[in-house]
Amino acid sequence: MAVALWYLWPLLLCSPCVLIQIPEEYEGHHVMEPPIITEQSPRRVVIFPTDDVSLKCEASGKPEVQFRWTRDGILFKPREELGMIVNQVPHSGSFSITGNSSNFAQSFQGTYRCFASNKLGTAMSHEIQLMAEGTPKWPKETVKPVEVEEGESVILPCHPPPSAEPLRIYWMNSKILHIKQDERVTMGQNGNLYFANVLTSDNHSDYICHAHFPGTRTIIQKEPIDLRVKATNSMMDRKPHLLFPTNSSSHLVALQGQPLILECIAEGFPTPTIKWLRPSGPMPADRVTYQNHNKTLQLLNVGEEDDGEYRCLAENSLGSDRHAYYVTVEAAPYWLHKPQSHLYGPGETARLDCQVQGRPQPEVTWRINGIPVEELGKDQKYRIHHGALVLSNLQPSDTMVTQCEARNRHGLLLANAYIYVVELPAKILTPDNETYMAVQGSTAYLLCKAFGAPVPSVQWLDREGKTVLQDERFFPYTNGTLGIRDLQTNDTGHYFCQAANDQSNVTIVANLQVKDATRIMQGPRSAIEKRGSRVMFTCQASFDPSLQHSTTWRRDALDLQELGDSDKYFIEDERLVIHSLDYSDQGNYSCVASTKLDVVESRAELLVVGSPGPVPQLELSDHHLLKQSQVRLSWSPADDHNAPIEKYDIEFEDKEMAPEKWYSLGKVPGNQTSTTLKLSPYVHYTFRVTAINKYGPGEPSPDSETVVTPEAAPEKNPVDVKGEGNETNNMVITWKPLRWMDWNAPQVQYRVQWRPQKMQGAWQEQIVSDPFLVVSNTSTFVPYEIKVQTVNSQGKGPEPQITIGYSGEDYPQASPLLEPVKALNSSTVLVRWQSVDPAQVKGHLRGYNVTYWWEGSQRKHNKRHVHKGHVVVPANATSTILGGLRPYSSYWVEVQAFNGRGLGPASGMTFNTPEGVPGHPEALHLECQSDTSLLLHWQPPLSHNGVLTGYVLSYQPLNDGSKEQLSFDLPDPELRTHNLTNLSPRLRYRFQLQATTREGPGEAIVREGGTMALSGMPDFGNISAMAGENYSVVSWVPKEGQCNFGFQIWFKALGDEKLVARLPPQYVSYNQSSYTQWDLQPDTDYEIQLLKEQVLLHQMAVKTNGTGRVRLPPAGFATEGWFIGFISAIVVLLLVLLILCFIKRSKGGKYSVKDKEDTQVDSEARPMKDETFGEYSDNEEKAFGSSQPSLNGDIKPLGSDDSLADYGGSVDVQFNEDGSFIGQYSGKKEKEVAGGNDSSGATSPINPAGTLE
Repeated sequence: MAVALWYLWPLLLCSPCVLIQIPEEYEGHHVMEPPIITEQSPRRVVIFPTDDVSLKCEASGKPEVQFRWTRDGILFKPREELGMIVNQVPHSGSFSITGNSSNFAQSFQGTYRCFASNKLGTAMSHEIQLMAEGTPKWPKETVKPVEVEEGESVILPCHPPPSAEPLRIYWMNSKILHIKQDERVTMGQNGNLYFANVLTSDNHSDYICHAHFPGTRTIIQKEPIDLRVKATNSMMDRKPHLLFPTNSSSHLVALQGQPLILECIAEGFPTPTIKWLRPSGPMPADRVTYQNHNKTLQLLNVGEEDDGEYRCLAENSLGSDRHAYYVTVEAAPYWLHKPQSHLYGPGETARLDCQVQGRPQPEVTWRINGIPVEELGKDQKYRIHHGALVLSNLQPSDTMVTQCEARNRHGLLLANAYIYVVELPAKILTPDNETYMAVQGSTAYLLCKAFGAPVPSVQWLDREGKTVLQDERFFPYTNGTLGIRDLQTNDTGHYFCQAANDQSNVTIVANLQVKDATRIMQGPRSAIEKRGSRVMFTCQASFDPSLQHSTTWRRDALDLQELGDSDKYFIEDERLVIHSLDYSDQGNYSCVASTKLDVVESRAELLVVGSPGPVPQLELSDHHLLKQSQVRLSWSPADDHNAPIEKYDIEFEDKEMAPEKWYSLGKVPGNQTSTTLKLSPYVHYTFRVTAINKYGPGEPSPDSETVVTPEAAPEKNPVDVKGEGNETNNMVITWKPLRWMDWNAPQVQYRVQWRPQKMQGAWQEQIVSDPFLVVSNTSTFVPYEIKVQTVNSQGKGPEPQITIGYSGEDYPQASPLLEPVKALNSSTVLVRWQSVDPAQVKGHLRGYNVTYWWEGSQRKHNKRHVHKGHVVVPANATSTILGGLRPYSSYWVEVQAFNGRGLGPASGMTFNTPEGVPGHPEALHLECQSDTSLLLHWQPPLSHNGVLTGYVLSYQPLNDGSKEQLSFDLPDPELRTHNLTNLSPRLRYRFQLQATTREGPGEAIVREGGTMALSGMPDFGNISAMAGENYSVVSWVPKEGQCNFGFQIWFKALGDEKLVARLPPQYVSYNQSSYTQWDLQPDTDYEIQLLKEQVLLHQMAVKTNGTGRVRLPPAGFATEGWFIGFISAIVVLLLVLLILCFIKRSKGGKYSVKDKEDTQVDSEARPMKDETFGEYSDNEEKAFGSSQPSLNGDIKPLGSDDSLADYGGSVDVQFNEDGSFIGQYSGKKEKEVAGGNDSSGATSPINPAGTLE
């Protein structure tokens, strides 16, 4: 296969040998050139008097060309003619005519042709027709007046002098004003002025035809024509008749590519109109124009398809006339294949094709060097085959210039083409030792442009002289270039190009370097982002290290640049960030990595999504449907911003009733752009449409025009009709008023009817404008039938439905009968009662109000009113569960029925809650006594929930693996401490203490600890001391797990003890964490000792601030202990007397101290959360002893006269598990009582003693 290609390549390379052209780079050889006509005069030259005339003929060639002229086929020598000047410049045979006048120029009229010759042949110009035209003059004539009767037609002739150039005709009057033309008065293409019918207003004596000759730049005018119109009273209507053309049909020839003008001018009365028809097919609308009030048809750029019949039709009310134009389209000769000049080598064959077309078919003739082939000898080497001139076995002597000429009656074509046979040695025009660089995988092109005659053969060789074409990746081009596709690194090297013909053999070398290809390792990825967000594209590329490279960003094939101060784009080599995305930012973004050898691009598409754009336009149609309260609304689709439109929301506004407030009429699917809307009567509708996609609604469309629907009777009646009394003797009828858009008229009223239920008597009625009516003088709680109907100026609404209402209610007259209260557990009871007789309710039974309050512990009674709990029970229930009660307590409970008017009388009883287990003891502390004993301190529980019977103490070791727990009873309820002995010094214990009642032990309090031995030596880690001027603070951090113990702190002054008072040691607890010593001397050093049982635990020093010590006064009796004690006793006694006087004054002498305490308000008697009572304690007497009684003497006890009104008349209601309501009233009276004991405070871990029974 490779060998076959080797033999075929020379054939392929030689196949274009007929296309030899001598390149400009080919130097060192003087190549001749055949003559070539470069410039010549137009085919037709018209000359006018005083015009300068020049016939041009210029040609190039080597050696210098010689020129000769013929006129009408006879040799013409301009140099020998009088009045002619021949140009004396190289390459020109042009000549000029001077002294031109009318008679002089006409003597040179004729057909001229120029011949340009040198030793290689003769070129010939086309025929140049020279025409001379004198100054135009209108022939002398006598113009007679034209007389015509009114209504008849007339033609005013123009007949201008003939001219070789097109002229322009104008009709004017003596004032140089144009004659107005219309459907009745028209100027034809021939210049005549046609009147379809004359009027008396056409009577003028100065109709003047003007002819403008552009060639001579003159305007001449005809003698004025006097048109005389005779008025008549008997103008007769007549059918149309064509004034031009005058016959029924005519034949025209149209030239292809030229315009075709057809004209029809008709007369008649009334004035006819003209129509144009084409029976053979439709008019070419894109090329047809109608002019001169439809009397002229102009068809541009005529083609063969325009052949056929064209018909004009003149019509008026009396009839018609017509004319048929039969158009034949012909064409002047035009080229299909024009012969071309070429260079040829010896022995080659030349073929010059001359193919032309035209209608009729042109006649083709050949000339050689300007001589017709018919006049040459028969022994010539040429032959004519199918219109082509063929010459075989060319030799240098066969060089010639040929002419192909085609002619028909519409024109002539001429082409000069030379055959130049040359002999030139082979030469490579590409520079030697050129270096080419390309990248891997691409295609390299090694140039080897060679020239010679005959055309040299070109081949490419490697270093060893072998052809490179054995590799299928190597391929040659006919111009000598070697292409190497899919380049590899080992293709780097030297390649040799060899060109040879029968005269020489030359070689050049080409150097190829293959570089690494540029690659984009990671390109930008397409993204879909929301409007207003940011997007980042990244681009990572690799390059050949020996090449300079760059990375740029493009958008839609245009380079991107950072926009000055704008932060829209942020561009780095590998990153493009676009901020504040808008819809205009979407497009194709690409990263372009480039070197001088290759360019790689990676593209990504950015779509910006968001809510739709506004609907651009609304249109209302089918206005006739407004009578049926309908209209059709259409709109243009909104821009979906890359997210399909899901629906359109149609809204309306009534600028009269509710301006700037929009109401939705509904939504339609996103693929719908019109809908018929059902409207309400008498609404001023202005519409707008909003597109919605998954990103939300877009901006609304512009407002539509406003349409108003006609008035109509109401279609709806009010809803939510109710009848309720606000007094015992009335009924208030209310309803929800109609929206204005349901009025169906400018105003609306309501027809209200009522009558007692189950009485078929007449309805009472009243028409009102407000949405309520008060019916007075009714019986208490009587049912009524009620109807409310809408009324407007157009009529009444539909028949309304009957609603049952009631007149006003009264308070319930009976109380529920309570049944015994059943205790469910120590804090929950079940309250039951019998329902009230409906006749005694005096209204709608709304439910039952259950009120209860704590009266005191069963051990002691509370004489003061406390907070009340309330539960609201629905009307269909007769029981409720009260939870969260205090165990071992007395309660009072009341039940009242209530209706819309209020509460009825109450029935009540007392009930007791059973005893429960107590709460956990308070504040269990462990104090180390020795290595085997601990002292436990505790406080009794806050909530006794019964009578305390003692305590249960349990403990067990934690770290010896034993799970045995030791437990024993402490039967003394007043016990507060207990000493545990015989404990293991190495073990840690868990201690658990529980209080007990007759119901058993309660919740335990748990502490962990060990003896002194387990804790080790007391650790005063992080101990520090700071001092002021007369005090010092010692602080430490107790060690975790260290048991509490007592020790002494002793501040001992250093220095002169006579000047400093001696301070005694102070007892301190280890868990105390800090101690402050006062009464220190300023500017004094102190030694601080921490002692336990005379054992020094820690020692440190501190110095107080200040400027010096204070000298102590001499010792006297004032410093003696007995004196200080005496004074202190007197002060304490006076203080006790003052307190007793104050208490007696505030009590008024009526109550004992104990009674006074019992009357205090429980500190937990506050609004309850979740309907539970707070815990209470049996040690309340001790806790309350520190509180002062209230100074508010206006507080009065709250009794059974409480009502819902006392609690603000509102109820916070929720359902319990048994279906009952649970509520709570917040009464002003109870807030006052609770606020009267500010000193006790609320129960809290900081103030646990504030709880009272």
